[in-house]
Amino acid sequence: MTLIAPSLLSADPGRLAEEASAVASAGADWLHLDVMDGNFVPNITFGPWIVKMARQAASIPLDAHLMVADPLFWAPVFAAAGAHYVTIHAEATPHLHKALASIRESGAKAGIALNPGTPISVVEPLIPYLDLIILMGVNPGFSGQPFIPETVDRTRQLADLIAQKGAAILLEVDGGVTAQNSSALAAAGAEILVSGSFLFRSDDYAAAIRELKALF
Repeated sequence: MTLIAPSLLSADPGRLAEEASAVASAGADWLHLDVMDGNFVPNITFGPWIVKMARQAASIPLDAHLMVADPLFWAPVFAAAGAHYVTIHAEATPHLHKALASIRESGAKAGIALNPGTPISVVEPLIPYLDLIILMGVNPGFSGQPFIPETVDRTRQLADLIAQKGAAILLEVDGGVTAQNSSALAAAGAEILVSGSFLFRSDDYAAAIRELKALF
């Protein structure tokens, strides 16, 4: 079954704890935290304290997606703050193995994210060190961007690779997910769908989550 992970980046910034609690109560499976440093991407969002707040506000798994230029430093910090999954970008460091190992050593599960222009093959040598892979459906940096249609084919290619390797790795798609593309992504092999603007612009979070899940 495909899981829904609301992205707190699209929530009301003045009510983040309340919003985290609300989507958890509405049936969200995970909570996605987009961490941006103003360097790797042209935006600044959450620090480790947001993870601690979300851990108190919601009892669902926390998925910290680090869009930062120094994942070797920041990944263990966010793991220590209480994130269940910590994902770093393949484009952010040449020392991916070391960074992924540091996440697991810090007690969290390790993930890697791929930008739309990054080849799927990048993840192949890292498969033994991964618990999660995030495929970006938009170029990272801002919420509300239109979905890149080629992401569906990339999802299928990556799902096939994971299956061929017999790996226990979750496949997540982040960016531009709506009711118009969620069924295609789930059919292609996405196990977790991050929903930001689509969900948080809804007047009824539970109804929006049910709408997404009804399409699988």
